[in-house]
This record gives sequence, C-alpha cells and structure tokens, in this order.
Amino acid sequence: MDVKKITSTKTGNSVEVNKPTGPSETSTIETRALGNGAENLTNQELLAVIMSGEKEATTAAANLLNTFDGNIVFVVTATIEQLMQVEGIGSTEACQIKAAFELTKRINAYCEEEHPKITSKDDVTKLLAPHMMFLPQEEFKVVLLDSKQKLIRFATVSVGSLDKALVEPRDVFRPAIASGAASVVIVHNHPSGDPKPSEQDILLTRELIVCGKILGVEVLDHVIIGVSNHVSFRESKLM
Repeated sequence: MDVKKITSTKTGNSVEVNKPTGPSETSTIETRALGNGAENLTNQELLAVIMSGEKEATTAAANLLNTFDGNIVFVVTATIEQLMQVEGIGSTEACQIKAAFELTKRINAYCEEEHPKITSKDDVTKLLAPHMMFLPQEEFKVVLLDSKQKLIRFATVSVGSLDKALVEPRDVFRPAIASGAASVVIVHNHPSGDPKPSEQDILLTRELIVCGKILGVEVLDHVIIGVSNHVSFRESKLM
C-alpha cells in the first residue's frame, strides 16, 4: 500500500493518507460504462462519474440521492445552494451536476434552425418542455413570432409559486410589442405535472385573446406543460 499526497477540497491543505493503489470503485464504474454503455449505469453511478470520479464521489452520490428521497427529478430541480447542503457536495460538484443537467435540457430542446417556424403544440413543447417540465414553481413564458410564424425569441413573463403565477396582460404583450411580434403563443407549466387547465387558466386565456385583438397581436395558442403530456388550448377547442 503506497502513501499518496492528496489535496483537501475544503481547505486546499496537503495531507498524508494511506490510499490503496488497486482499482478504484470509480474505475470499475468506468469499465462498465465502456463495456456496456453509460445507459446501463445506475443514477448513483452516473452522478459519481459526473462528479469526477474518485471513490468519495460514489459516497457523495449516495448521500445526494438519500437526501432527495432517491428521486432523480428532485436532484435535477435542486438549486446549487440546495445541492451544497448535502455532505460531500461542494461548489464544484454542485456546478458539475447542474451543468450536466443543463446540457441534457439543451440537447432535448435542440433545433437546427435558429428561428424555426412554430405551427403546432409539438413545435412549442419541443423547444420549451425540457426546460419547464420539472420546474418547482409555475412559470409563464411568451413565444414571440413574426408574420411568418417564425420564432423571434422567448420571454419570461412571470415566475410564481407552487401552484400559480400572477400574470398581467401588459406583461405578456410588452415584449411582443417591443420585438415587433405579429403573434404569440402563451406557455406555462403546472408543477404538479398534470397539465389539465384550471378555470383561471381558461379565463386568463380569454382575456389575453381580447387584449391581443386590441393591440393587433394574435394569440395563437396557450400551451400548458406537464410531465408526461402537455395541453394545447387550440387543440382542445378552449379558444
């Protein structure tokens, strides 16, 4: 058994420790990934690999899952500050985890065109569902479209609580007017995962349609993002 010098991630001080020179637990994980593919690793093993990989990372990954009741979705939606409350998770590990999940969301929302044409619920959910489906609070966005229904940009209108976000028509149409949008699609999520529209959702949509007509900005649809499915007001004949 060799004596190796390692650096503490907490203090930066060098300390002498006895460390086996044999295969580490993480090298075994990497061997499995190389042989069978990363898709065959457990959530704990994947988190350990993301966090660089020493044996301590495997313990930290176990602590992380235990803290969040074994639910990887809770890990995904946790803030960096919340992750750092877990034993073994420092700022570096927390940032690595959040960066990995952010890349996943961007890959799922990837579109070759910078300004794709938006003509259906599927077009909207392709771009926004990966970013909104697991949000812990209700959030409203407006999709701004030009006269050919091509995407100009997205704008966040309101971020609310666990079950509602306060939305004012002026907040919805302000970015539309500033961007010269010809039409918009309203999008919001239900943190419960159930995208069924509430009566308040229906009333708000009707109010926004009326305001849009006055301002000359057409409201094409209102899409509610759930976890396993999503609802389009237009497809559901709610507008």
